[in-house]
Amino acid sequence: MTRLAFVNLLTLSRAPLTLLATLSALANLARPSWGWVAATAALLALSSITDLFDGKLARRWGVTSRLGALSDPLMDKLFFVLTLPAATFIALFTGDLVHASVLLALDILSIGRDLWITFLRAATAGTDAKMAAGWAGKIRTALAFPVITAVHLVLGIRVLVAHEMTSLQIPSAPLYALEGVLLAVTLVSALTYTRYYLPYLKAAAATPPSA
Repeated sequence: MTRLAFVNLLTLSRAPLTLLATLSALANLARPSWGWVAATAALLALSSITDLFDGKLARRWGVTSRLGALSDPLMDKLFFVLTLPAATFIALFTGDLVHASVLLALDILSIGRDLWITFLRAATAGTDAKMAAGWAGKIRTALAFPVITAVHLVLGIRVLVAHEMTSLQIPSAPLYALEGVLLAVTLVSALTYTRYYLPYLKAAAATPPSA
């Protein structure tokens, strides 16, 4: 296997890892067990590791590609699309309406942010606008993986508590604080990208469509 193929495989492996983690989290609702909780956390942690190392390896080995540049943000979007709605459902299922509302807000903002940035990149294609992620996007992604992993770990344990399989109590305040920071960073990221792409978007608005 070539280095380029390995890096692309590492990036694309985030899809099955995230899907399996989401299914594991939902399986814990049907058949609560520490095994499902541990599996969910481990799979999400592995998904985080792929995000941490694929870009670094690509740059170190000099095997960056357009496919990799497009695949990485796609895998990140898939991570949010799968894990956040699942977390919202689990919180709602356990009767925690406040936490479910916070997660729903984070879900809507995250997906809306990703759709908006996808539009900005598509609308400014063919200009000098850079496709690579900016600093705000990198911070948001780096923060999101551990925060969402922690969210699912706490939710999984609370499912066990609801079924009297453990008496472990985890306070809500630290989790809300983490989710609040992620909400703020996601919003700042959307505004930062908008500011960067705005001049190119104006130029694209004045450009007639190609035949």
